[in-house]
Amino acid sequence: MTDHRSPLPKPESRSRLPTAALVIIAAAVVLFLLVQARFMLTSLAVAIIVFSLTSDAIGFISRIKAGPLGIPNWLASLAAVLLISTGLFMLSSLILSQINTVLSTTLTYTERAPAAVADLFAWMGPEVETAIANAIRSVDVSGYMRAMAGQAGGLMQGTVLVILFVGFLFAERLWFDVKLTSLMGGDPERAAHAQRIIGTIMHRVNYYLLVKTVVSAITGLMVYGVALIFGLELAVAIGVITFVLNYIPNVGSIVATVLATLVTYVQLGEPGPTLGFFLAVGLIQFVNGNVIDPWLMGRALRLSTFGIIVALAFWGSVWGIAGMFLSVPIMVATMIVCSHAPGLRSVAVLLSREGLPDLDTDRTRPLGPAKIIGEAATQEARRRRG
Repeated sequence: MTDHRSPLPKPESRSRLPTAALVIIAAAVVLFLLVQARFMLTSLAVAIIVFSLTSDAIGFISRIKAGPLGIPNWLASLAAVLLISTGLFMLSSLILSQINTVLSTTLTYTERAPAAVADLFAWMGPEVETAIANAIRSVDVSGYMRAMAGQAGGLMQGTVLVILFVGFLFAERLWFDVKLTSLMGGDPERAAHAQRIIGTIMHRVNYYLLVKTVVSAITGLMVYGVALIFGLELAVAIGVITFVLNYIPNVGSIVATVLATLVTYVQLGEPGPTLGFFLAVGLIQFVNGNVIDPWLMGRALRLSTFGIIVALAFWGSVWGIAGMFLSVPIMVATMIVCSHAPGLRSVAVLLSREGLPDLDTDRTRPLGPAKIIGEAATQEARRRRG
């Protein structure tokens, strides 16, 4: 008689089931903590980036000497914290003022907006136009405005928390090397290797943020100029929003262009000038985003475009708008760390653009702005010669 009983699973497969279950549970717990503590974690991430951008400048200032006298490290750090605090408060105040301007102006345009937007779909028939107008009128504009006002209030709270984090990071910076060596079990070679990895992350993130800041500022100023030419009331707000949204990779420029075009059409109410504004802003975004930005970036980041979209969607769903801004720096750090861990190298390969995640780890400190721009031009020239 034939035995039709199914064979028992191998011991190896049975041992993998509890491990997989533990991994899933751990991932769920980590995701839950990321969501629950997102305000503190996003503030900490921004503070680390600000500290990374300014730590080299502080070291340079502390080495300056006027004859036998030098600038103490504590004084340079205190001056840096004061300057950073002033800059962050000024930037937050500017963004809040423009948000308030947009919110107050939105009330003026609330009655005109449904008819103006529905008029864009008049070519599809009166039924479609009426349906779109009714759908827009059913939107709770006041509710969205209250939500935006609440998030704007959270911006100032986050700024205060970032400043506190940056201050304590500067206070601890003298003992970073000692702590890193202790974490590596007192092995100087392992500590030096870890320091090179950290330095590479700082360099790449600083590089990305500097280029993004330059390109976003240029784009915001150019869009502001176009808005002035067309006589828009929210020209300053459109320029500031364009500058901020261009930090969000890939989709930020599209959202900024669509929002600016809708505001233009609601105010002017004529398709001809609105189309001209859309073409002008779209040309600015295309040239700056697809010509100047890649030229300055060169091959420095080596990130997969699909990976950027996935990171943008994931961190946006976990941390909201702040996660969208932080998605690329987090992805850069993840790729560099995984490229130096043999068991995680496959993750780094997937995150890299060309399957080549190996990055230069000879630098232990990020470059200054002038060197970064110069290096970008040099890399692009080498690439074209190659």
